[in-house]
Amino acid sequence: MPVSAATSAKLREAMARLLAGEPLHSDGALTKENLAREAQVSHASVHRAEDILAEWNARIPQQVLRTPGEVQRDETIAELKGKLRKASQKVTELQSKLDALATVTANLYHENIELKKKLSKQQQNRLTVLDNGG
Repeated sequence: MPVSAATSAKLREAMARLLAGEPLHSDGALTKENLAREAQVSHASVHRAEDILAEWNARIPQQVLRTPGEVQRDETIAELKGKLRKASQKVTELQSKLDALATVTANLYHENIELKKKLSKQQQNRLTVLDNGG
């Protein structure tokens, strides 16, 4: 079963980005797996797109192996991205809590002002009553 025209276009665009060294959705390694990732289609779609796969195989005649340093670099990048994602989630969570606390604090501040006004009025009323001989 061949792929749709839209999938074919995605794969061709992804191949062009990978070959140009400008990936958007993958680590840039020239693999069929990354072609699928870069095109944001399933791995099976790559294998159903026989004409595109033949073109890929012609342009990438042998599997490109990464050096141990590149593998380590990519693993470090993936680990750091995971940590950054977790930290960003924590920041979002803490910001939400901070916003809620700021709202509560503002409400308490305004309630405090109103209570002070009431207390001041009560004290003035007592003084007025005492001054009037009450």
